Amino acid sequence: MDKIWLRSYQEGVPAEIDLSEFQSLGELFEKSVAQYRDRVAYINMGGQLTYGELDKLSRDFAAYLQSVLKLARGTRIAIMMPNVLQYPVCMLGALRAGYVVVNCNPLYTPRELEHQLKDSGAEAIVILENFAHTLEETIARTPVKHVVMARMGDLLGFPKGAIVNFVVKYVKKMVPSWNLPRAVNFNSALSKGAAAAFVPVPVLQEDLAFLQYTGGTTGVSKGAMLTHRNILANLAQAHAWIKPAVQEGSEVVITALPLYHIFALTANCFTFLKIGATNVLITNPRDIPGFVAELGKYPFTVLIGVNTLFNALLNNDAFAALDFSKLKVTLGGGMAVQKAVAEKWKKVTGKPLIEAYGLTETSPAVTINPLNIPEYNGAIGLPVGSTEVAIRDDEGVDQPLGQPGELCVRGPQVMKGYYNRPEETAKVFMADGFLRTGDVAVMDEKGFLRIVDRKKDMILVSGFNVYPNEVEDVVALHPGVLEVAAIGVPNEKSGEAVKIFVVRKDPKLTAEAIIAHCRDSLTGYKVPHYVEFRDELPKTNVGKILRRALRDSATAGA
Repeated sequence: MDKIWLRSYQEGVPAEIDLSEFQSLGELFEKSVAQYRDRVAYINMGGQLTYGELDKLSRDFAAYLQSVLKLARGTRIAIMMPNVLQYPVCMLGALRAGYVVVNCNPLYTPRELEHQLKDSGAEAIVILENFAHTLEETIARTPVKHVVMARMGDLLGFPKGAIVNFVVKYVKKMVPSWNLPRAVNFNSALSKGAAAAFVPVPVLQEDLAFLQYTGGTTGVSKGAMLTHRNILANLAQAHAWIKPAVQEGSEVVITALPLYHIFALTANCFTFLKIGATNVLITNPRDIPGFVAELGKYPFTVLIGVNTLFNALLNNDAFAALDFSKLKVTLGGGMAVQKAVAEKWKKVTGKPLIEAYGLTETSPAVTINPLNIPEYNGAIGLPVGSTEVAIRDDEGVDQPLGQPGELCVRGPQVMKGYYNRPEETAKVFMADGFLRTGDVAVMDEKGFLRIVDRKKDMILVSGFNVYPNEVEDVVALHPGVLEVAAIGVPNEKSGEAVKIFVVRKDPKLTAEAIIAHCRDSLTGYKVPHYVEFRDELPKTNVGKILRRALRDSATAGA
């Protein structure tokens, strides 16, 4: 078999998905509301919203954007908050009114946030006040005209919401001082929206739903243009896969991954919204004892996460004492699932840890392992419905079974392209419409895929992409640095960690000084964990630094 274009053939899963059911994500939500109005949709910090309440609040927010701020259809609305009840309200409200959502990582530095707001052209932002100081530093250099300021407890009711807001700001001191005079309080915006008209607008499958930012080997963060059709396709693909294991209107899914990340956005939010599930939002999954305590409160049936999260749970003594009798599906993605973690998960919970694979550019799911696999198999699974995969060499020639090559993907979940970056878009799309993933894979005779290497220089830290050029650009700004190169090295906690190799301009420069410098401009997971000083860096004959040679030397020295 010289040509490899395989579609999904998991037993019981259709090879093709039906994309005619919904025209937009808003329509999908409205049909779920009609069916599950009184069922709890979201739980967070003890507060909850039913599907009916979520319907009203998201309509109010849509009306605020539409009739109070009078934003034109297609306007970019940025959302910068962790997993709190306000997120689905704002995200669904924006989509229902025909706007484009720009998800912003709350951990962004001012430099990172400025780039994303400028690049996307966002005119409005909804932000948790914990991160308002970041916006304050950069808003004057962005197109943002409207700021809606949310507080952690805004949707938790009285008196609980007031208590949470007081504790967060004054006891735990989690809200650095900020000054944004024109910011409107979140609950005030909802009140104004409730008094205004919401006029439904026609939203079609090909309309943009999200500008979901990701990076590349260039280190420039790019907005993947994901349409309503892209997300609808991927949730249909995921739903078809899990349908044999779940029951509509009765599932409880734990959402520890942030909803601003494409994995949780599609897998947790939309896929389970479709079947009337209850989504338990975990605001701070790094607090493992607190997370385990939350798990103990609910009869959870689905848990979706990354390898590092599962590993952290397994290393908490209280986790093993939980009741796993209701657990049906545990899905791992975002980074490779390690064999030791998968085997321990099965031993502790009695349920397999299923590995999946995807990209921001594919909304994200490309492959998933069958739910009935008894043990860890080291594969990323089979292609989801209506998805073709090809294993190709650098010239685009399909490789025989068992031979490694770049994994290429074609399907309805594949993005429209990178926003305002036609050259970058052309680099990743082949003439026949296949998307280059940058990952090197092999396929066996049953169609199972395994990732064997990463063609890109991307570093994967706890499921988040870190791009070497971005790290290098920041390090190079230090006056004591002559040259720098960044690579990923294995790390027990995060899968990979950033290591930099530095040629000093100032012989007194220390690793501590470089790391402190990086913390001012980089999100925490991008900050180098390791610094190695060298007299020179390996280069090609044209002067390009050889990161692969550095990776090889780091591996040899491990």
